[in-house]
Amino acid sequence: MIFFALLCLLPVVEITLFVGVAGEIGLLNTFLLCMLAGVAGVLLLRYQGLTTLLAMQQVSHSGKVPLQQMFDGFCLALAGLLLILPGFFSDILAFALMIPMLRELLRQLLMKRFHLKEMTPAESDVIDAEFRRVDIERIGKDE
Repeated sequence: MIFFALLCLLPVVEITLFVGVAGEIGLLNTFLLCMLAGVAGVLLLRYQGLTTLLAMQQVSHSGKVPLQQMFDGFCLALAGLLLILPGFFSDILAFALMIPMLRELLRQLLMKRFHLKEMTPAESDVIDAEFRRVDIERIGKDE
């Protein structure tokens, strides 16, 4: 319900900011600023996305679960979605999601909120076992 309310409120905030900025610096300058923010965001997103992908591969090859890198990738994908939306508020949120320290803070807050722990790699000891299915009704008949 909160998500739906925020989703409905987003266009109102975007239009209000756009009109306010356009009133201060002019409509053409506001439009150009929106375009510039979008292009800069896409370039930053492209760079950080590749860096995150390489870090995820490196952690995976070392035998660990790349949870932090996966969270970073999710945040960057969300930032990309927000950059597609026209407006200043969504751009501000997108640029905030691109800051590594803020992503780490958000990850820690979510882990505390949902009582999650860091995943550790599985133990290297392997237990090899065999089993067979036993039908309880047949146990007495076979003897």
